Amino acid sequence: MKDKEEEREKVRALLSVLPPEKRYLMLFLHRVQRETGWVTEEAQRMAAEYFAVPVSEIYGLVTFYSAFRTEPGSKNEITVCQGTACHLRGSSRLVEELTRLLGMKSGQEKPEKGVSLKTVSCLGCCALAPVVVVNGKYFGRVRADQLSEIAGKLQTRNDE
Repeated sequence: MKDKEEEREKVRALLSVLPPEKRYLMLFLHRVQRETGWVTEEAQRMAAEYFAVPVSEIYGLVTFYSAFRTEPGSKNEITVCQGTACHLRGSSRLVEELTRLLGMKSGQEKPEKGVSLKTVSCLGCCALAPVVVVNGKYFGRVRADQLSEIAGKLQTRNDE
């Protein structure tokens, strides 16, 4: 019960600093994602009321864009872009190497390690291709030989 109230308070605080205009909805959703790690149904309902839009519209946004989660995620999240520029510059090789290093395939989560690995169609930063995002931090022009260092840091972070 306490967690639900804490969530509501956090969402209220994030809403209180924004005007109740629809143009601020995406900014709000990004802030909720950053602060809580996911966009709960409760946060979606509260946003719908505040911004005067249907809950279905908000649900459509959070399920369409890969930047948002509707469930809690892993402590360590790795995302590899598979857009055209990234693909042409070797992102498939990066996925293969991460699969080998982490012992998991794209789309899988390893709760015991606190790691998830996924691919997305495009992250919108094609000039930096290939791009890997680790816990929200973007790495551009990534080479396969750089991934073991990244994976090593993930396991260290999880052990803390």
